[in-house]
Amino acid sequence: MQNLNSEAKTKQDLTSGSITKGIFYLAGPAVATMFLETAFSIADIFWVGKLGAVSLAAVISSAFLIWIIYSLVGAISVGVTALVARFIGAKEPQQAAFSARQAYLFSIFFALGVSILGVLFAKSAFVLMGTAPDVTHLGVQYLRIIFAGAIFFFLLDVLAAVFRASGDTKTPMLVIGGSLALNIILDPILIFGWGPFPRMGINGAALASIFSQGVASALFILLIIRGKLAFKFSLLPKLDLDFSMVWRILRVGIPASSAWILFSVVYLFINKIVALFGTEAIAALGIGNRMESVSFLTCFGLSIAASTLVGQNLGAGKPERAAQAVWQTAGIAVLVTSFVGVMFFTFPRQIASVFISDPKVIEIGIGYLRILAISQIFMALEIVFEGSFAGAGNTIPPMVVSIFGSLARIPIAYLLAVHWGMGITGVWWAIASTSVVKGIVLTYWFSKGRWKTKKI
Repeated sequence: MQNLNSEAKTKQDLTSGSITKGIFYLAGPAVATMFLETAFSIADIFWVGKLGAVSLAAVISSAFLIWIIYSLVGAISVGVTALVARFIGAKEPQQAAFSARQAYLFSIFFALGVSILGVLFAKSAFVLMGTAPDVTHLGVQYLRIIFAGAIFFFLLDVLAAVFRASGDTKTPMLVIGGSLALNIILDPILIFGWGPFPRMGINGAALASIFSQGVASALFILLIIRGKLAFKFSLLPKLDLDFSMVWRILRVGIPASSAWILFSVVYLFINKIVALFGTEAIAALGIGNRMESVSFLTCFGLSIAASTLVGQNLGAGKPERAAQAVWQTAGIAVLVTSFVGVMFFTFPRQIASVFISDPKVIEIGIGYLRILAISQIFMALEIVFEGSFAGAGNTIPPMVVSIFGSLARIPIAYLLAVHWGMGITGVWWAIASTSVVKGIVLTYWFSKGRWKTKKI
């Protein structure tokens, strides 16, 4: 194995002491990072929205395909999070370091394959969604730039996961926060051609994303070299993959990743149904999704805390402490999403008007936000328990719930929107109702407690 140090320098012992303090110690920086990502997402849509509904629809349609990149990264990041956290909890820093290096190496080779396939099949994906020709033309260019830089998506997510699993969520917050700030600055410069730069439209937004993620990836690598991680591992690009360890990582991560990929594919079909009601409906879908990201990413930050706490406490042989940490985290998530739901229901017009001035898009967006308000609490439960299962290395339950819940959206959306004549509102109800069911089922499954004895 590579150069490893013998002792982990974890910031705080997450297997003893106050659970609430541990949750906020981990979740504070993680949630802050997610809020920064939300700010970027909102800023991105804000600037692209200035180009009009066609440009906005092109970026929104691409977002469902970009989620596939994140889903594929999840096959590595979810697995390495569970393993590193378990090894840290068991006081085995050498094994934690070894699994981290294998995830790092595999992510580089995997990303290259994703880039090639994404560039080749970008147009086919838009044809599948049935978007208008002008939307397809812009979207294909944007998407090919994003896929060309897929390696930065992989490195950024995997290296951030390694830091978080070791108990350090502050470093990813600072690195990713700096990257997002750079992205926000570059967006209007490259989109509109400020200063010496040419006007690039939505292609400028894609380039801003790739460049900022590249900078963040380089920073993570520099920090690891300087010993800022809780353990050391070599970043030299030698081909010394240990496929037994790679498989242990993927065995945990693939169920979660496959569920996320299916979610992305389902949204391609959802987007196709939404497209039946016009480009304005696609734009409204994007506005609703971006605003829901406020609560979604907050809950995802909390799920990172739950995942790390579960992994380290199971590694230390403390399953009941792990369970207590998860229930407390879920309670916090419910409080946050209750507030967001009230905002969506009370101020939908004001929220939608921030992004676009098109009155038709705003009216459609109002309906979507009010329906989304109903499902916010259940979405919180789904995300936190999904992360908790992942921390235990038991990713089958969330995979099953996600697969069936996501697939159900297609026939329900079509039946409500087209067959039963509810129009675009039927699509919104299909999304909200399945979120409610997924949250309830996953909460019940977690309460059964079989995850406490999962071996990885």
